[in-house]
Amino acid sequence: MYFRHSPDIWRDFPELVPGVVVASGIHNDVSVDEQIARLGAIAGTRLEDSSEGSLPEIQAWRRAFSRMGLKPTQYRCASESLLRRFRKEGSLPRIHPLIDLCNAISLAFAVPVAVFDTARIAAFIEVRYAGGDERYLTFGGDEETPDQGEVIFADGDGRAHARRWTNRQSAYSSIQPSTASILIVVEALHASAPADMPMLVSTLAEELGNIWGIQPVTTILSSAVPKIEF
Repeated sequence: MYFRHSPDIWRDFPELVPGVVVASGIHNDVSVDEQIARLGAIAGTRLEDSSEGSLPEIQAWRRAFSRMGLKPTQYRCASESLLRRFRKEGSLPRIHPLIDLCNAISLAFAVPVAVFDTARIAAFIEVRYAGGDERYLTFGGDEETPDQGEVIFADGDGRAHARRWTNRQSAYSSIQPSTASILIVVEALHASAPADMPMLVSTLAEELGNIWGIQPVTTILSSAVPKIEF
């Protein structure tokens, strides 16, 4: 199994900095309260003086969405949506300890963090432009077909595990109580991303180790080294 971005994505978004974390041994019988409080406080401090839309990490994704032909305030990247809700409500709903942790890290770093159940992935995930015949499962149980040219996370069976790049994750490979093995993908486009991404990935790996007692595999991808096998 592997993860990568297609050559077309690297061509069109050369500023992309992706981080990848792969781990096994996940379960839901843990507490992440301390991590959520600590990481949420970081996000809260950042939002004291500015809205989420003014953060450089979010502005970079808004520019990318515009280049993809999407209205940035209609289709928000995952981290902007989380920050927006956090600013309005002061907290996020609890779903699963792993999702809650990844959401908290996304808040603190203002960068989209996607997590997939690898048992539900066929052969690979590639971030690429859709051909128009892929299948995407909504959280409401409906099956959709992404638009041709839309940026999706596609696997070997033609399933789209996310739509509009970081905008909508599929229910098919979402984290469940039975999930044990995971793939976490973090993507950034802002100017300081080359310096920020190693710290973010290190934080993820450290928290996974502290909470679940596991040793994740981590890497930072680039156009020169675009793929990780696991």
